Amino acid sequence: MLPDRFLRQILDNLTTAVLLLDGDLRLSFMNPAAEMLLAVSGQRVFQQPVSELFTDTAAALESLHNAVENAHPFTKREAQLSLTNGQTLMVDYSVTPIMAANRNWLLIELYPRDRLLRITKEEAQLSKQEVTKVLVRGLAHEIKNPLGGIRGAAQLLARELPEESLKDYTDVIIEEADRLRNLVDSMLGPYRPPALHPINIHEITERVCSLIEAETQGVLKLKRDYDPSIPDINADREQLIQALLNIVRNAMQAIAEHRPLEQGCITLRTRALRQFTIGQTRYRLVCRLEVIDNGPGIPSDIVESIFYPMVSGRAEGTGLGLSITQNIIGQHQGLIECDSEPGCTTFTLFLPLEKDISD
Repeated sequence: MLPDRFLRQILDNLTTAVLLLDGDLRLSFMNPAAEMLLAVSGQRVFQQPVSELFTDTAAALESLHNAVENAHPFTKREAQLSLTNGQTLMVDYSVTPIMAANRNWLLIELYPRDRLLRITKEEAQLSKQEVTKVLVRGLAHEIKNPLGGIRGAAQLLARELPEESLKDYTDVIIEEADRLRNLVDSMLGPYRPPALHPINIHEITERVCSLIEAETQGVLKLKRDYDPSIPDINADREQLIQALLNIVRNAMQAIAEHRPLEQGCITLRTRALRQFTIGQTRYRLVCRLEVIDNGPGIPSDIVESIFYPMVSGRAEGTGLGLSITQNIIGQHQGLIECDSEPGCTTFTLFLPLEKDISD
């Protein structure tokens, strides 16, 4: 028979999240993997009802009671758990009734689905981003070369024109060539790599808030929900301000098109995430910055392609802001995601703080 201490060590080193509930559905044990998954401390919630860990449907709670009373094991797929910190988590979980020491227990094993689905989605998004960069840069090269020739020819032609009034036409050619060149440059995003310096993420958010407040004359409601414990990040201040400003300004303009700005609200929320994977790299600590607005939402037919250049949900939009933002966040080794429905659109930026030294 193995000693209890050794069995406990095995459970503590499992990567599978394990919970043990008593017959009243109160927590008797949770391993570190479960603490990390559910974002709670085992000591704090010891002997607390399972609802202090997460909430599922009423039917799921009834199934737990039934498992205790009838010793009926079951497995639930793709369950949406609401955590106490406000996050939702998709998991598969298995429930196994156990009789020990003349008492009924429930052993629950949780298998997160969010991580797998998110990594798959991230890899597809990063792949599309790289393909887009190659296409845009190739297109830019093909456009800028003839534009330079057109502009030069127009300048030479202007010198040979016999009448000064005819130069109005060559001026139009030169101006339009310059406009197209600037448009192509905007599609390419920042040329220089980011100049990284330690900076507090809330300095970025507050700068953007002050700019939007000036544009809207303080009419639009801006809510701050900050985590003050987030350490400084290594970032290019100006580039990050531009990236965030593009998102917040888009939200402001979308709200203004469908309701008075006085009824609009944009929330900026920051949180620190631990052991978070971006692409193929695991980070010990990541800053999550959310921009949430109560605008009309992004049309469903373009929500999957909004980060492509020239894709916009507004008639007068250029479709370049989000493409530039994605490029900037990518240069910071970060990731940007979007989730939208009518009345609530959320853009989430993940910016790495500390890389896991074990990787």
